[in-house]
Amino acid sequence: MTAHRVSFDHVWKQFVRGERHTSLRDLIPATTRKLWSRQPADELKQGAFWALQDVSFRVEPGEALAIIGPNGAGKSTVLKLLTRILRPTRGQCHTHGRLGALIEVAAGFHPDLTGRENIFLQGAIMGMKRAEIIRKFDEIVAFAGTGNELETPVKRYSSGMNARLGFSIAAHLDPDVLIIDEILSVGDASFQAKCLERMRKLVTTGVPLVFVSHNLPAVLQLCTRVIVLDRGRVVFDGDPAAGVREYQRAPWASAAHDETGRSTSGIRITGVQLVNHHGCPTDCFRTNESMTVRIDYYASQPIERPHFSVEIVRGDGTNCAAVNTAMDRCDLGLVSGAGSIEYVIPRLPLLPGCYLLSIGILDSACVEHQDFRECAYPFSVTSDTLERGLVYMEHRWHHRPGSTGGRRREDESSPIRLVAAS
Repeated sequence: MTAHRVSFDHVWKQFVRGERHTSLRDLIPATTRKLWSRQPADELKQGAFWALQDVSFRVEPGEALAIIGPNGAGKSTVLKLLTRILRPTRGQCHTHGRLGALIEVAAGFHPDLTGRENIFLQGAIMGMKRAEIIRKFDEIVAFAGTGNELETPVKRYSSGMNARLGFSIAAHLDPDVLIIDEILSVGDASFQAKCLERMRKLVTTGVPLVFVSHNLPAVLQLCTRVIVLDRGRVVFDGDPAAGVREYQRAPWASAAHDETGRSTSGIRITGVQLVNHHGCPTDCFRTNESMTVRIDYYASQPIERPHFSVEIVRGDGTNCAAVNTAMDRCDLGLVSGAGSIEYVIPRLPLLPGCYLLSIGILDSACVEHQDFRECAYPFSVTSDTLERGLVYMEHRWHHRPGSTGGRRREDESSPIRLVAAS
């Protein structure tokens, strides 16, 4: 099997607005025009637009690729091309091996068949033998939690039930490639956590994953690489934390904050910068080194005693720390115009992983947000230590040897101290 189980080579995809042939009378002249048209390949047809423009990537075994971007960027078009629902206008795309995919609620389900029958139908579509499906059947049903509705036609299922069963089938029938769309968002929080854990296990066994999502913490938790799409073009391809940061810097993210993240209180966040112990802006830090969060603000009118808040969330949604200036009895007094405030962590205790910062400005009573940027500033942490968990606990080891039955050596008269880390 080729090393590139997923390949996307210089793909262009064109759609025509409003093109719809509802009768043979419309279809025949439209087909004739296409056959006799000598339009250059690089030009758009009348009323057409490029959904994708020269997009290329490969996904290696064991790699998890996230594709993020605003609505209409072309994310779902990429998945439909990979699953052969659509064909590219130009370029080539391939997936090699058995494909597990969930890109729409109940996609591939026959509405009049029961959940049980659709499991066998989907398995057969994936090229599985009946004995293989039977062997996996109980595991699929248990994961989906649809046991009570197994004999019910899927057209009676809720969107959440359809998503649970669809994901369970896609992820448990031993796929060689797994493709998942944002559709998992219809599930509840506990099921989403189960899905992420299942996808992580598949990736560790060498299954390549292509994941489209607006859930940035899930992207940081799961994926090893991020592509940011904008109007059908790749604007970033690389590290997840840097990709999410690029996404948050983009004009559409700023517009969203302008529309939904601010009040008319007269004070707003104008910029946030993460700075390392060298004083350099970065989104990658090391355990036990200093980290400074620099928050720039602008008050268009005098504001009495505003409070600033900082919250750190791990990629899986775990709240690591939440603090504000009111908790620390820090009174800023009357602020006006442009200014900045710094939140300094002398020794960052976080262990390696991907994290997100939420930054806010509160009123003097800490009741109402004047401006709030939720999970808007991603960063990653690396370390040479081997500890596991959430935070590094500064520690020492002390060893007092027991009696060996004979005479104690002179160097055994006092405890031996082992220093694990400074």
